[in-house]
Amino acid sequence: MRPRPDILWIVTTQWRGQALGYAGDPNARTPRLDAFAADSLNFRQAVSPHPFGPFARAAMLTGIPSPENGVRDYFDPLPSAARTVAHELEMRGYATGFFGKWHLGRRDPAAPLVGEAHAKTPVPPEARGGFGYWEGFESGFLLNDPWLHGTGLDAPTRFPGYQADVVCARAAEWLGAKGAGSRFCLVSLEAPHPPYDAPAPGVEARDPGGIILASNVPRGGDIERVARRELAGYYAHIEATDRAIGRLLDFVGSSRTVPTIAAFTSVHGDMHGAHGLFRKGWPHEESVRVPLLVRAEGGGRGASDSLVSLLDLPKWTLDWADGSAAGPPFRPRIPEESGKPQLISMPSVVRQPRQCDRIWRGWRTSSRKLVLNADGSPWLFFDLAGDPLEMRNLAGDPARAGEIAAISAEDR
Repeated sequence: MRPRPDILWIVTTQWRGQALGYAGDPNARTPRLDAFAADSLNFRQAVSPHPFGPFARAAMLTGIPSPENGVRDYFDPLPSAARTVAHELEMRGYATGFFGKWHLGRRDPAAPLVGEAHAKTPVPPEARGGFGYWEGFESGFLLNDPWLHGTGLDAPTRFPGYQADVVCARAAEWLGAKGAGSRFCLVSLEAPHPPYDAPAPGVEARDPGGIILASNVPRGGDIERVARRELAGYYAHIEATDRAIGRLLDFVGSSRTVPTIAAFTSVHGDMHGAHGLFRKGWPHEESVRVPLLVRAEGGGRGASDSLVSLLDLPKWTLDWADGSAAGPPFRPRIPEESGKPQLISMPSVVRQPRQCDRIWRGWRTSSRKLVLNADGSPWLFFDLAGDPLEMRNLAGDPARAGEIAAISAEDR
């Protein structure tokens, strides 16, 4: 009888689905993830259910959307009673480990978002989502020299080096430790989240003028100038994080003797000047669509246009652990294209600079996207098949009223 697989989630922050070499982005230098994608199933239509960190993380861990999972506001902690994928896997005999950015703990709203205050905020054992081994930090956006605390570190301890390198190395150490049984490891990386001007060690600085912008970024003013400057740093951190992820995948491939199912994704993207907007929380493709790669022994390769979201990842993971998705060799159960729209939403307004200015809910397929305001009125409607950059908002087009009404009926 073959052992159950190890399961590895690699989850980044603000890495939009378009920003990879294998996805066709000419700015992205991602040789390690390009190689990983060639050996994986690439879910090209994957979305974040909520394109903002805490809401998406809570949904991804619990399989329940926000705010039903208890996280409605940016500063809401994950309820201690929330049941996560780690709880379920521990019940199935898995050793579970978490490494990196948590961003679901209780923190001081008055403290600066960037810096040591949030990076050193303690996350007590009962607030760690059921992980048997937990080593990370609340937030703080310190892409270099991170502070970590947790199971093996009673007090916050600073580790020199690039954050993604440090976190991946700590996760590899836990994965490589002797011990019987299968393991579930969640590696949560902050990059390529801002500050985009933070150093990305070992990566040559990018020229803002050489960044190739999409045509939905307005030209000739401050928006283009800021987008170019930020994207130069963004792509540098993508390159550095690609390198760190590659080292972790190399270690897993060489050290673990049981089959490993590995998934790579991000909790949301970033607008980077598209439609004149920045940051996340917006329902546009740059914010809501995320990368999702799944590699499993015998699990298939190539591109899938199945309509999936981060809410599917915990369900798949429990299937893999239970064996219902696996035979000899292990084959992850992948949903068929059903045409049922993906649900996307923002449950509250995050009152930080440049973030989305309203509560909204919406539905997305590979060809359509409808977004409603909090009062149910149409805000955005796009024909993604004919207008992938979302340049024409059809919400006010009388010829589309029937189509909008039909999609809106999904909410009833």
